[in-house]
Amino acid sequence: MMLGLLLARAGVGVTVLEKHGDFLRDFRGDTVHASTLTLLDELGLGERFAALPHRHMSKMSLTYTGTVATLADFSLLKGPHKHIAMVPQWDLLDLLADEAGTEPTFELRMNTEVTELITAGEKVLGVRFKTADGETGELRAPLTVSCEGRHSRLRRGAVRDYPVPMDVWWFRLPRLTDDIDGGVMSFTTGHAIVAFDRGDYFQAAYMIPKGSDAELRARGLPWFRETVKELFPWTRDQLDTITSWDDVKFLNAKLDLLKTWYADGLLCIGDAAHAMSPAGGVGINLAIQDAVAAAAILAGPLRRGTVSTGDLARVQRRRTYPTVATQAVQRLMHRVAINHALTGAIGDKPPAPVRLISRTPLLRRLPGEIVGLGFRPEHIPAFARRKPDQLSR
Repeated sequence: MMLGLLLARAGVGVTVLEKHGDFLRDFRGDTVHASTLTLLDELGLGERFAALPHRHMSKMSLTYTGTVATLADFSLLKGPHKHIAMVPQWDLLDLLADEAGTEPTFELRMNTEVTELITAGEKVLGVRFKTADGETGELRAPLTVSCEGRHSRLRRGAVRDYPVPMDVWWFRLPRLTDDIDGGVMSFTTGHAIVAFDRGDYFQAAYMIPKGSDAELRARGLPWFRETVKELFPWTRDQLDTITSWDDVKFLNAKLDLLKTWYADGLLCIGDAAHAMSPAGGVGINLAIQDAVAAAAILAGPLRRGTVSTGDLARVQRRRTYPTVATQAVQRLMHRVAINHALTGAIGDKPPAPVRLISRTPLLRRLPGEIVGLGFRPEHIPAFARRKPDQLSR
């Protein structure tokens, strides 16, 4: 959606195909980081985004076998946004779709699922699709962009998979007025959990050893509720709201990297190019940065009708460093924290680097920058920048 908006502002004809009839899916990437908030300002959408119901997270704390440590302090970030905004992803998508819809070259087709690529030899000419009504059709274009995530049907070529020690159970907990605010993690022997303050509820993620979903569900809900209560004693009776396993959503955590993000007429960005672990909640923001870089590089060639594989290669070169660097940080988090907790190898106090970061404000800024800003944050190209009073609505 971000790429479509930017290219449409450049005068490029864009059609976005969305399988579903709306964007209302829960437990997706709902963290809008400081670098993305800056992009919304540059688009002229900052005020409208700020009007959406959301919460600010200014720090991330870690409870490690009972010891509380501040792991990341976003209030120390440079720039106008010193927090992470927690907002339902559908609200962000609706905002972008609404603004893109004011551009004459933009079209959004809902209830339209891509089924396969149209190819001639190695060249991609477009896609075939089917609608929710069962109608089928073709859409041809000089460039097809796969933005549909880690399960993309359009991915091509070799993929490098990295080991991931966990899968994730997502669930909600009501938030009472005297509960903690911000984000909190708790690691103890055999367990790891994180919760984000969403105002009237917590969005919580309980990490389980990779591949153990069916085995752990067989232990029953009472076991799960007691486990969460031990990790988060302040949850009290809120856990009674988990009445069935339907309230606990499973995420198969992945971390991988497509060797080549492009082919003649095709580009993959976001999770379609590099599936991210949920560690740090950086996937949505990395994908948006990919979109901004792609628009800046490709708008001119698309307008001229000269887009080539060399142009697509430039997008991958531009975004390889921040992708690889972010995945390296996630792999470190897996190895030194999550894996130790889930395997029971955890010590009786936080690792020395965590203790040092918690005691030193300047060091708390570094994890905040890695998560809140990311490596090599992009900026909206000049052709797509607007001031709020320049927007049509």
